[in-house]
Amino acid sequence: MSQATIIDRIKMEKESRLQNIRNIGIIAHIDAGKTTTTERILFFTGKVYKIGTVDEGTAVMDWMVQEQERGITITSAATTCFWKDRNINIIDTPGHVDFTVEVERSLKVLDGAVVVLCAVGGVQPQSETVWRQADRYKVPRVAFVNKMDRTGANFSKVLEEMKSRLYANPLPLQIPIGAEDTFLGVIDLVTMKAIIYKGGDGPQGFEVTDIPADYKRKASQGRHDLIEKLGEVDETVMEHYIHEKGIYPNQVREFIRKATIEGKIIPVLCGASAKNKGVEPLLDAITDYLPSPVDIPPIKGTNPETGEEVLRQASADDKFCGLVFKIKTDPFVGKLAYMRVYSGSISAGKSVYNSRKDSDERISKILRMHANKQEIIDTALAGDIVAVVGLKNTTTGDTICEEDNPIILESMHFPEPVISMAIEPKTKADQERLGMALNKLSEEDPTFKVTYNKETGQTIISGMGELHLEIIVDRMLREFNVGANVDKPQVAYKETITRQARVVGKFIQQSGGRGQYGHVVLEVGPAQKKGSGILFESKIIGGAIPREYIPSVKDGVIDAAQNGYLAGYPVTDVEVKLVDGSFHEVDSSDIAFQMAGSIAFNEGMKNGSSILLEPIMNLEVTTPENYMGEVIGDLSSRRVKIESIMDKGNLKIIRGLAPLNEMFGYATTVRSLTQGRASYTMEPSFYQEVPKNLSEKIIELSGRVRKGSRAK
Repeated sequence: MSQATIIDRIKMEKESRLQNIRNIGIIAHIDAGKTTTTERILFFTGKVYKIGTVDEGTAVMDWMVQEQERGITITSAATTCFWKDRNINIIDTPGHVDFTVEVERSLKVLDGAVVVLCAVGGVQPQSETVWRQADRYKVPRVAFVNKMDRTGANFSKVLEEMKSRLYANPLPLQIPIGAEDTFLGVIDLVTMKAIIYKGGDGPQGFEVTDIPADYKRKASQGRHDLIEKLGEVDETVMEHYIHEKGIYPNQVREFIRKATIEGKIIPVLCGASAKNKGVEPLLDAITDYLPSPVDIPPIKGTNPETGEEVLRQASADDKFCGLVFKIKTDPFVGKLAYMRVYSGSISAGKSVYNSRKDSDERISKILRMHANKQEIIDTALAGDIVAVVGLKNTTTGDTICEEDNPIILESMHFPEPVISMAIEPKTKADQERLGMALNKLSEEDPTFKVTYNKETGQTIISGMGELHLEIIVDRMLREFNVGANVDKPQVAYKETITRQARVVGKFIQQSGGRGQYGHVVLEVGPAQKKGSGILFESKIIGGAIPREYIPSVKDGVIDAAQNGYLAGYPVTDVEVKLVDGSFHEVDSSDIAFQMAGSIAFNEGMKNGSSILLEPIMNLEVTTPENYMGEVIGDLSSRRVKIESIMDKGNLKIIRGLAPLNEMFGYATTVRSLTQGRASYTMEPSFYQEVPKNLSEKIIELSGRVRKGSRAK
């Protein structure tokens, strides 16, 4: 065999390996059945030999103590399994909004996703959130309508809600045979066969038969609709359809795969994971329709030295690069960095380059993860999702590559915390461990922030909700052996201004010898775009201020914006323009202009009619109809703006906008009002001005503004 033939064969084997990889995430609203579906996938692929359950706390993917106790997923867990020669890397993600960061960073590195929807609840609030996250990263999806055996299951209604609430283009590949307690199986519209479930596990649990006589007309119409819908997004299918040419099942699969990867359709299947119904067809859909690493465009990045765009191909032969999407502290091996390898290969013991931090690192071990279990491997190739040990300075969102071929990949978007509380150690021994624990936890979770309030001497922890911070405190006690006391949760208010102000900042000191001189003139005003933070721009013309001092002015402004004028909350949505100033040949310095910028910004907040902003949440309450009056009355007393009330069977779905400050303890209240029969979900939406009477109370409690000095 010639050298060229050997090289070609190796190349083909590498390409075949990549084509057989599926990197997918399981995403959904809380309690839609993500973890249950993942457990069944692991069982049917032979990864586990006993099915774990969420209710009993035995689910493999919910390995944390807190997850097992609460019956919810808190952290994303990765695993690998095989189905029909396809290597499926799965990340099971949380459904609770407090842990949405886990969905965000997982979708960033995945090629496809399975969206689990509840056949009874339909498209729920967190379903919309994870769908938008998948849209942001252009992730192809397959939808699985779960719990078809539950009372109130309605496959058609879920399809309609996918169109109306998700603006999706669902393509049902199956028709359910029965529903609720009569759910017997499905009709596969690709093969035009019926799958009847008999109970039990594995192949003996179902049989493939001809379509029942009373479903033949419905199946024929469903197949016609499938081909017609495919024809709307694919000209080849349309040509077959117009000329009434037959299309074989293999051709249909190819057309569905192409349209799915292009994001034009969402294949929809159904089943009941807890009863082992519909899992094998879902696995087939994952391998048939979701993309491999070679089916998606090359990853784009930036050369840190030149700023030019750089592409990396999904190939083991290209230059190595990977994105660290998660950091986890492991009690045995220390810091674990979860990484998606986009191109090239990496081996244990090799040195790598962190292009975002401009630092060299060394990989001591490479691990293939199965939830919290680890398998040591020698090499990771393009397309792999692995955990590595040894990256000391690397954090979430960093790019790892070759120093000779640097690239910075786009990082992830993380929401800002909306809730805070003060924390203090119980004993002196706890005090020594507290800092280390908080540092490790904030390194793991980009939505968990730790700050120190100099005025009160308190350590403040901030997160995405009450449950988020409750889990953090619980983890400190169990994992890090740190006892801590916490105050009641506090809302993460912000401050902004409502009018333009032209202000002067001067910092002049003379104490014999060289003094300090900084003088700036700023125009401070409201930002046009909400959520834009602090926007700084220099409009200096000529030499009023030397160019080298302008960054110092900006640093002073940014530093001053950390503590607002009214109550000491961070400032947001403010545009700052440096328009004039002066300097001294001898006395001017960076620190002088930093102080001048800070003084001017504080003056701008004082003169710009400062206001307080509070976080507003999207709220959805599901309640039996006979309790609706009590629920709405309570919501009105909490300043909730009701936006819509919809019917879903004998339930009422109330949607509104709720000030976070009014919603503490709502879980207990709504259970009490409805005898435990109502449920609710909340997620951050936007910031708006606090009503004047409440604003005055908050300012008074903060003690920030002295009587008579408040901005008018």
